[in-house]
Amino acid sequence: MAQPAWQDPVPLSVDSAPVPEYGRGSLADLLPTLAAGQGVAGFTAAIPELTPADRNCVFLIDGLGWEQIKAHPDEAPFLHSLLPTSRGGTGRPITAGFPATTATSLASVGTGLPPGEHGLPGYSARNPETGELMNQLRWKPWTSPKVWQPYPTVFQLADAAGVRTAQVSAPAFEQTPLTKVALSGGSFLGRLTGEERMDIAAERLAMGDRSLVYTYYSEVDGKGHRFGVDSDAWRGQLMYVDGLARRLAEQLPPRSALYITADHGMIDIPFDEQSRIDFDEDWELRAGVALLGGEGRARHVYAVPGAENDVLTVWQEVLGEQFWVASRDEAIAAGWFGPKVDERVRGRIGDVVAAAHDDVVITASVNEPHESAMVGMHGSMTPVEQLVPLLEVRS
Repeated sequence: MAQPAWQDPVPLSVDSAPVPEYGRGSLADLLPTLAAGQGVAGFTAAIPELTPADRNCVFLIDGLGWEQIKAHPDEAPFLHSLLPTSRGGTGRPITAGFPATTATSLASVGTGLPPGEHGLPGYSARNPETGELMNQLRWKPWTSPKVWQPYPTVFQLADAAGVRTAQVSAPAFEQTPLTKVALSGGSFLGRLTGEERMDIAAERLAMGDRSLVYTYYSEVDGKGHRFGVDSDAWRGQLMYVDGLARRLAEQLPPRSALYITADHGMIDIPFDEQSRIDFDEDWELRAGVALLGGEGRARHVYAVPGAENDVLTVWQEVLGEQFWVASRDEAIAAGWFGPKVDERVRGRIGDVVAAAHDDVVITASVNEPHESAMVGMHGSMTPVEQLVPLLEVRS
């Protein structure tokens, strides 16, 4: 039934947001499930559809969501052919977690914990100890990694239990704080080309009776941000990574399972005023806001002390038909960041959290010029961003 023209718009209900499948089918559940199947104490099989294997390899393709694979059978014939194998042969995706962004998702993968526990709740978040906005991908400004994320990784625990563990990625990632807090444990093997990574991953997988190997490729995401997922440059990267996945699958040693997944999907946002709302030029959205964190489709809004309720009200009134807009307490209670939020993490979450429902972003042209110029975006809980594959090849 159409809403009368005189009636005020009704904001999206916080409870209507499609919360990730924490505890049964999210990225945070993948490595604990694999480790449990390898007999590592302290882990349970949270994704019940997966069958244990002695040797497990996870190939994470940055930015390649479930819907992108479904939409490109010609560019990704191998990956597309594996869609029925996803999530233990159910043909279903898993969810990234909120926000659907690289720093958060990689921390969820490596620690086996939801964002509310590992404490990387977005692209950028306020450090309650300093009051500064911290970029959790670039780790600026510097803070102690062990303080920021104190939990051990699944790789560390598996390695201590006798599982042969390794990460195979670009050499530049070896010493980054994000790698240290999310993906450390066992051996790190830096290789420049994708082909080298696939070959080394297969070799390392064969080196143990029980092994856990992680490898990563970033440029699908890079081309998507720069040119969009509807670009020839992006399609070229998809064709390339499809070949990498096939190369790795064809080299699997016996008793192995390969899982191909991603940290998030991506959506192209038009360059118009309706689709890109510029926070730096909008006096109404800026009123009472001390810091703007997160990213365009998943914003953490930190209010001037005492202005929290006013900021929430304004953001709901201005954006509530296009974004799920919640207070910190509402977002936590709704389970956006997982079933549990550690006390040390609460203050990192915005006083107001805004997650995009429509094809729209909140840019910040002055303070975030690079991010605001991106074509492809991600972060929210819509299917195109949130659903990621869990494709499987076994030997």
